[in-house]
Amino acid sequence: MAKHKDNKERGTDIAAASGKVSRKEFEKELARLQVELTRLQTWVKAEGARVIVVFEGRDTAGKGGVISRITARTSPRVFRHVALPTPSDREKTQVYIQRYIAHFPAAGEIILFDRSWYNRAGVERVMGFCTDRQYERFLAVIPMVEREMIVENGIILRKYFLDVSQDEQRRRFEARINDPVKHWKLSPMDTESVRRWWDYTAAYQRMIEATDTPESPWHIVPADDKRRARLNLIRHLLDSIPYKRVAEELPKIPKTQPRPKGASEGLGAGQRVPNHY
Repeated sequence: MAKHKDNKERGTDIAAASGKVSRKEFEKELARLQVELTRLQTWVKAEGARVIVVFEGRDTAGKGGVISRITARTSPRVFRHVALPTPSDREKTQVYIQRYIAHFPAAGEIILFDRSWYNRAGVERVMGFCTDRQYERFLAVIPMVEREMIVENGIILRKYFLDVSQDEQRRRFEARINDPVKHWKLSPMDTESVRRWWDYTAAYQRMIEATDTPESPWHIVPADDKRRARLNLIRHLLDSIPYKRVAEELPKIPKTQPRPKGASEGLGAGQRVPNHY
């Protein structure tokens, strides 16, 4: 697409370079892509478009990291990050996909599912949280649900699977254990994925084979190199949606009203936060 010409040329330069993407290269390219994300946002609002982006992948693959880069410079009223917790007792009695449908987009919204209904084909399958019948029915029905309820309903659907190698997953878990600010990312359920690597491999292979359709294909993102994965995924998302740049009418900054006689600059009441820095 013409609007991405400069970005594509720069991206090709980065891809041609040997080794990992440097932090400087990453930040420069990310900044350009984030400008395009704001243009996508403006187009979605102007056209009343609806977009769902599903982020699946192995534990530690970087789903949250790429979502945070997408939302860093965009409006939370347009780009909505949805990461549902364990279903409640009531939700467990609903039709399986029901609690996800409640978060589907209205006009002018982009929903980013940080894990999705595909939990049934991943963690629920491997950890035994669903029956064989529920699992098989899910794989049989979900392509039709995506086609009829999402794609044929005019919603743009993109599905990404972030994949990491076994050694890299172990290294990232060890890094989380050694970094206090990442302890919140650790849970017995997550680390169990190290032990059950091959169970998850088989589950994901079956999931993608059964639900990769012409209407809603899976896009696989190699993610051992986090920076390259983030750039590639965002670029693919932008290139896959036929948005156009929409002219915006930016407000002009008005003159400040005259200062009233006797008005004080300070706020008066309240306690000032100490200057520790």
